[in-house]
Amino acid sequence: MDIQNTSHEHLLSALKPLAKEQHIAQHTNDAFGNSFYWFQLDMPDNLLEAARSLHDAGARLAMISAYTKQQEAKRNKEVAYHFELGGVTYTLLVLLSDAFPDMPSITPLFRNADWHEREMMELYGVPVRNHPNPRRLFLDETLDAGLLGSIVPLSVMMNGACTKDLWERVMESKGTKENS
Repeated sequence: MDIQNTSHEHLLSALKPLAKEQHIAQHTNDAFGNSFYWFQLDMPDNLLEAARSLHDAGARLAMISAYTKQQEAKRNKEVAYHFELGGVTYTLLVLLSDAFPDMPSITPLFRNADWHEREMMELYGVPVRNHPNPRRLFLDETLDAGLLGSIVPLSVMMNGACTKDLWERVMESKGTKENS
């Protein structure tokens, strides 16, 4: 057994107990042979322990994605943390709900999580506990956190809608009208 497989098996054994029973280590491979593991965590607080296991194994944080997920009659925010280790992608899914409205910061473990987490807090109102630097990145402090997520869908923004029209929508939702 080589060192990479031993590390991989050790990591899986650390992550599996943190996942929901029905979502333990879903594994897929794409057409190019890339390997992916998906873990939906039981509760957001498990994120810190899972991230610590990935950090200790030498994984790197590749990306964090926040989105809204429709579940039954509710719209909840879900966050996907994507890590890479030895050519394998590990994704941790964190579902926020009324029972679990926030999640811990992983910035102390992965410095590159800083901007991702700050952007989620500022633009989409995703609460991140104990972030070491929760200052805003882009928007004026007088605008409500999460404002963009409520007035401009992320898909629209990503399709180049960042124009004067976008800013007018933001100011209109705040109750002010900007002069041209």
